Amino acid sequence: MTDAVALTQTLVRMNTINPPGDEDQCCDYLAGLLSAAGFSCARYEFAPRRTSLVARIGDGSGGKAPLCFTGHVDVVPLGAAPWSRDAFAAEIVDGKLYGRGSSDMKSGVAAFVAAALDLADKLKKGPGLVLVITAGEETGCEGAFDLARRHEVEGILGSAGAIVVAEPTANYPLVGHKGAFWLKASTAGITAHGSMPECGDNAIYKAARAVSALERFEFEAAPHPLMGRATLNVGNIRGGLNINSVPDAAEIGIDIRTIPGIRHSDLYGCLCRHLGETVRLDTLLDVESVYTDPADPWMQSVFAVMVPILGEVPVARSVSYFTDAAALTRVYGGPPTVILGPGEPQLAHQTDEYCHVHRIEQAVLAFRQIITEWYMP
Repeated sequence: MTDAVALTQTLVRMNTINPPGDEDQCCDYLAGLLSAAGFSCARYEFAPRRTSLVARIGDGSGGKAPLCFTGHVDVVPLGAAPWSRDAFAAEIVDGKLYGRGSSDMKSGVAAFVAAALDLADKLKKGPGLVLVITAGEETGCEGAFDLARRHEVEGILGSAGAIVVAEPTANYPLVGHKGAFWLKASTAGITAHGSMPECGDNAIYKAARAVSALERFEFEAAPHPLMGRATLNVGNIRGGLNINSVPDAAEIGIDIRTIPGIRHSDLYGCLCRHLGETVRLDTLLDVESVYTDPADPWMQSVFAVMVPILGEVPVARSVSYFTDAAALTRVYGGPPTVILGPGEPQLAHQTDEYCHVHRIEQAVLAFRQIITEWYMP
């Protein structure tokens, strides 16, 4: 059996803070393990050392598409607060594995890779597995969208009948997440001396009117039963040269979190009309929501797998953060997708991040059973 805890430690000790990322070190290491077990591995760079890995096993028999597991190996910066432990030592203390990325989400990647390695010999015939291990998730799913673009031309991702996203959920299965639509609203004016504002055109006044309009904006979509309402937040605003000049440019940062039923392209047009011709909108991030009906038979089978591990029957839940599933579910034609991983969700991006060792071990057991049931229902 593969030691998923030791594999997590190995991955955490590789510094993949994004930026710059340098995810190639994790993907090269995992490709070596998976290739030795019989997986076909291909690596793809969207920038130097920004490597994603696609690993496949199975001969395509059995009359169904492969099961897909996905996770990212980039991590966020350490932050300004000092850590009490070395962020890249992967120490285990009192059953907790410390380090940047231990929960978000190298433990999840290690758990599904370990499960895949343990079952590799049985998976060489049949529908098999596809493992999609990505770079650049933390800055907008760059690696996953790069793979999606390549797939449209080269078909590099193959097919998938269901997807497991091993993001941190403390091993609680989630049926979806909100989308993220980040926009930059820009206004332009004419500069002039601050003592003669009538000679200029104040871009900040235009931006202020835009902010007021955004505060009044109402989404047409009804609240989702699990995710609630779509939200809009003005996160920053900047503009002007100095206090005694009329500003000729201003920018507003808009963070929108969407729910199923909202198409970002339609929302963009609605916002353009709402703000008017004096405001230019540019898209910074476009990650749509993901949702699977909890009554879906495969989702119910995943819930059943988790009952003995959780000690309770899962109920349908979702989260507001986004995942690579936003890129992959579209590529794979919208298969059922569960977000399920051993990391602690409240520790993602936190100082002194850790993952409970027992959750990693539980995740391996769960992933093995999910794979086995997919292979031999």
